[in-house]
Amino acid sequence: MSIHRQITSEVRQYLDRIGYAGPIEATLAVLSEIQDCHLHSVPYENLDILRGVPLSLEIPALFDKIVVRRRGGFCFESNALFGWLLGELGFPVTNLFARFWRDEPNPPPKRRHQVLRVEAQGAAYLCDVGVGGIVPRRPIRMELALEQQQGEECYRLERDTDFGWALCELKGGRWSRIYTFTDEPQWPKDYLMASYWCEHAPDSIFKKGAMVAIRTREGRNTIAGNEFRIFTLDGVRTFIPKTEDEYRDALRMHFGIDLGPDRSHS
Repeated sequence: MSIHRQITSEVRQYLDRIGYAGPIEATLAVLSEIQDCHLHSVPYENLDILRGVPLSLEIPALFDKIVVRRRGGFCFESNALFGWLLGELGFPVTNLFARFWRDEPNPPPKRRHQVLRVEAQGAAYLCDVGVGGIVPRRPIRMELALEQQQGEECYRLERDTDFGWALCELKGGRWSRIYTFTDEPQWPKDYLMASYWCEHAPDSIFKKGAMVAIRTREGRNTIAGNEFRIFTLDGVRTFIPKTEDEYRDALRMHFGIDLGPDRSHS
């Protein structure tokens, strides 16, 4: 049965930001489309960390940054605000803590990633819009060993005795971990220390260079260091802007990011 929900102006503004104009019932189909729209509209980025702009994980501040100013963020920003949106739309949401294993040189990795457990139509799903690399663009049903194909990508969930759920990807005929997470519910305050470490620790990967990425309908756009990489069906184009103005123009063109006035403390 279809349920008509009244949504706030803030929710409507958020849905407009990600280009979603469909139904708003708390169904799997709606959840899938909203997550897909989010990943194609809101970039993953650490630019405020590099510029010395303090982060806030409060929902009003995140709404201003991501929706009003049309910026992006990293996991503690994007997934917090996405979880808020889903809650406003009637989805039961549980915030969880994860360890990111992909490309981790010194396992076990720190717990520095936020993910969401979302319920829809009697089942639980893993949702995540806060990763710069390739991750599921649509919700992953939380069912052990179920292989879930999404375009050319394939995922499944495994269980680890010590680390709980493991989101795995199929690459080169082998399954490998992306991240692990447990079922323990987290509160917003539980992410503050990890977020602070990401912002300030000398060995934080988020302080070593620009990390910007967004899915596109033809592929992905990314930044690694100073190099822009535009992936399309025809291949990849790379370039390095020569001036600050060219850099900011490229950010606007390929990621929709307008940094505005320099707010750094340097």
